[in-house]
Amino acid sequence: MLAEQRRALILEILGEKGSVSVTDLHRRLRVSRETIRRDITRLDSENRLRKTHGGALSFDGVEPTFEERMAVNLDGKRRIGREAAELVPDGASMMIDYGTTTLCLADALVERRRLTVYTNDVHIAARLAGRNDNTVMLLGGELSASENATLGWDTVAMLERYYTDFAFVGAGALSAHPWLTDFSREAAELRGCMLTQARTTVLLADHTKFQRVAPVHVTNLDKVNMLVTDQNPPTPMADGLKSLGLDIIVA
Repeated sequence: MLAEQRRALILEILGEKGSVSVTDLHRRLRVSRETIRRDITRLDSENRLRKTHGGALSFDGVEPTFEERMAVNLDGKRRIGREAAELVPDGASMMIDYGTTTLCLADALVERRRLTVYTNDVHIAARLAGRNDNTVMLLGGELSASENATLGWDTVAMLERYYTDFAFVGAGALSAHPWLTDFSREAAELRGCMLTQARTTVLLADHTKFQRVAPVHVTNLDKVNMLVTDQNPPTPMADGLKSLGLDIIVA
């Protein structure tokens, strides 16, 4: 078994159980305990699980804070943002989801002109408003202080009134089923709606979101036209995503 496949299995087991011991993984994967410990240390360094004494815990039940996410794989997220920005001509309209990777997209769009942007992210609205003849609409709703973004029924109701050239949607977690999942009902409802409201729908997900499962299912993954990421997904996941007809672009 290749190391990448073995680590993907460890994350899959964690997704099912929430926690796992080195001894259990040793028995299930039939490799040495030292190999398992090295795999757990590697995955912990990538912020894909939490290393514990004698095992590991899943991160998937609770989303890390905005600041914690911003500190993880920032170079990869910036590459994704620049690659996604290449799709956008001057004068385009778009929806931009909240999150760290979409914020990197907004940074890459600052030189574009005459954009029409609908977003629930206060950071993104501030990046793109008041420059180059852009029109920026900040979606209403309850403001999440931890995310600096609006969420809830009012946000979705306002979003449903618009249809754009592009929708750029973030990912809480992405697994090989393939399932797109998130950490709250409000986030899942918003993202599921965004996926249906544009001519071209683009999912932005760096590799730390792969082989993870969060508690809430996001609908309409079959509406996505392309995934922009920083690494090739593991083969089972890539095959599942391609079966939905979407293109995978690696920045």
